[in-house]
Amino acid sequence: MYSSCRYQCTAKAGTLFDKTRTPLKDWLAAIWYITNQKSGVSALGLQGLLGLGSYQTAWSMLHRLRRAMVVSERGSLSGVVEVDETFLSARNDARGHAPQLDSKNIVIIVAVELLEPKGFGRIRLGRVNRASQADVIPFIKKNIEPKTLIHTDGSPIYGTLQDHGYRRNKFVQIGSPIPPYKTLPGVHRIASLLKRWLLGTHQGSIQPKQLDHYLYEYTFRFNRRKSRSRGLLFYRLLESALETNPVTYKDILQG
Repeated sequence: MYSSCRYQCTAKAGTLFDKTRTPLKDWLAAIWYITNQKSGVSALGLQGLLGLGSYQTAWSMLHRLRRAMVVSERGSLSGVVEVDETFLSARNDARGHAPQLDSKNIVIIVAVELLEPKGFGRIRLGRVNRASQADVIPFIKKNIEPKTLIHTDGSPIYGTLQDHGYRRNKFVQIGSPIPPYKTLPGVHRIASLLKRWLLGTHQGSIQPKQLDHYLYEYTFRFNRRKSRSRGLLFYRLLESALETNPVTYKDILQG
């Protein structure tokens, strides 16, 4: 209580932990588990690790923390970058189980930096409405620095990259004896690993409305995969959580 203004607040006010009934020690433990497990942790797994009373509590905690994994001022990709689209879908099965992801319908744009002489740098992932110029070009402008050399396939959706200040190296794959995973190895590797992660760690049981936040988590993990300090990752995510606006359960359900 401040005597001058008579306004009462807590240290959690205005942060991701605002109005939470879950003890802060459980939040700190959750952040530690998330940053120390190579493939992350599912809501069911977190519930068991922390001894939480409900699956819903663990699920909402993870979704709140995923929102803290995207830093608004993060730098754009640069150098040489591969860009391509991959596809996922979510559908309910006949038994009424949670939606399962497979390989069509939802369009995900994948961008990955290529390192010299080999290897991959940072990535960006984003869901778009369609695989079209109107959707893909804004993603590229938001996530990749101008003048960057961008490797793409022969799709016309990338045909105006030069008009937006980029250089393009086009690999026409129709009729080519070279398989796509060799001409664009980065995006195919990331797309494959992403789908494996969604089906492995999360068993594919992901609501389409929340898919964007799983993409945030995968990007966070991949871009920090070479970090030698798990403690630093814990600190960074905790710091970001303190700077992230409060999120209600209703917000999470709405995506």
